[in-house]
Amino acid sequence: MALYEMRKFVAPEFIFGVGSRRRVGFYARNMMARRVLVVSDEGVVKAGWLDTVRGDLEEAGISSAVFTALTPNPKDHEVMAGAQVYARERCDVIVALGGGSAIDCAKGIGIVHASGREIGEFEGIDRVEVPGPPLLCLPTTAGSSADISQFCIIVNSPARYKMAIISKTVVPDVALVDPETTLTLDPYLTACTGIDALTHAIEAYVSTASSPVVNVHALAAIRLVRDNLAAAVWSPGDVAARENMSLASLQAGLAFSNASLGAVHALAHPLGGFLDLPHGECNALLLEHVVRFNFPAAAERYRRIAAELGIDARGMSDGECALRLAGELAALRARVGIAGGLAERGVRAADLPELAAHAVKDACIFTNPRRVSPGDAQAIYGDAT
Repeated sequence: MALYEMRKFVAPEFIFGVGSRRRVGFYARNMMARRVLVVSDEGVVKAGWLDTVRGDLEEAGISSAVFTALTPNPKDHEVMAGAQVYARERCDVIVALGGGSAIDCAKGIGIVHASGREIGEFEGIDRVEVPGPPLLCLPTTAGSSADISQFCIIVNSPARYKMAIISKTVVPDVALVDPETTLTLDPYLTACTGIDALTHAIEAYVSTASSPVVNVHALAAIRLVRDNLAAAVWSPGDVAARENMSLASLQAGLAFSNASLGAVHALAHPLGGFLDLPHGECNALLLEHVVRFNFPAAAERYRRIAAELGIDARGMSDGECALRLAGELAALRARVGIAGGLAERGVRAADLPELAAHAVKDACIFTNPRRVSPGDAQAIYGDAT
């Protein structure tokens, strides 16, 4: 009988399903909210979701202020500005409405408000000692899982890289996961966020901190992405595909929030901060290369992933299976319209040492199944270029 190291599994209360967003007033009232800060972005505002949420809050007798001065990869100074708005408006609860950027910014605002310190001081693992105000999340993308996780990713703007803040204190209190809100997401971001969910699931499954409970969610997410991502991208109104991608994001979030991640995310964070690219796009460009690098250190796990993606690896050597799996991941990103490599996006050979130096210090690197040196990180970036 296998003996497993004891693991703590953390997750917020969540409601999943079409229409769940309309419960925002009920849950905010349960939190004893008097005035809520809604953290969102201009794209979500234009789609009309903000008006619905504020209306539902008002119906529940709760006033709201709005903070939308954030960019797709939230910056440290944007978090600090949001914390000032929260204090000035005398808010007592935060509602995050949007994708991973809005939710991460909301988490950061909570950290800063509770501590009175700069957000950059909390980079790393378990450095947030004081929980922020109650946080209620309504994700409008299917992939980041920020609404489920204990991760908060913020750009260190002077150094141009993404800081990973990992703490159980930033797990949201409630997530209202309504697939209908993803119907307004454009095809390219649908593809990027979908590959992000797949990356979360794969990295959680091969993580050195994985566990049987994590594995169930990770493998389910891989199957859901396999069967639904292309339909969600190319048939944007396919509610069933959107619902399954939201479920994939949820399952992947439950997995990686409890098992952490690996080298794909460790390399993606500096890249996203440096180029200001969508996080899921960075993951998509790196995933196949990290899989090839990692495969020898977790061959059985990657073989299971290959099987879940429909690859019959019987009779293949580990090397053959690694190439076949990497090829399938490359084909998937091509099928959903994520083409080219890092060079087309502005990465030069001269940039690689600096990117690699940040990657090997990222908190996600510590649960990667294979040790990654600065030279290894440079080589992976080079392969993806």
